[in-house]
Amino acid sequence: MSSGPGLESLVDQTISVITNDGRNIVGVLKGFDQATNIILDESHEQVFSTKEGVQQLVLGLYIIRGDNISIVGELDEELDSNLDLSKLRAHPLKPVIH
Repeated sequence: MSSGPGLESLVDQTISVITNDGRNIVGVLKGFDQATNIILDESHEQVFSTKEGVQQLVLGLYIIRGDNISIVGELDEELDSNLDLSKLRAHPLKPVIH
């Protein structure tokens, strides 16, 4: 049985995680286990709003339970650094319904 298919190549890379409750958490993947629980370092939550720019809430070292993860994706740090999050407006993500 493979644990967390594809996550091995993302260790020590900056990733974005969308949780089942619609949160977007960005951080450096430090580890994971067979249940796809993940450990992020230097993490922050990006909070989207239609009225003001994206807020970034510092989380630091953070663990996300595997059963709360919807999507894990590699983040293009160069592209991300060129975004002006203070001018970005978007509706917050809705929770995932199973």
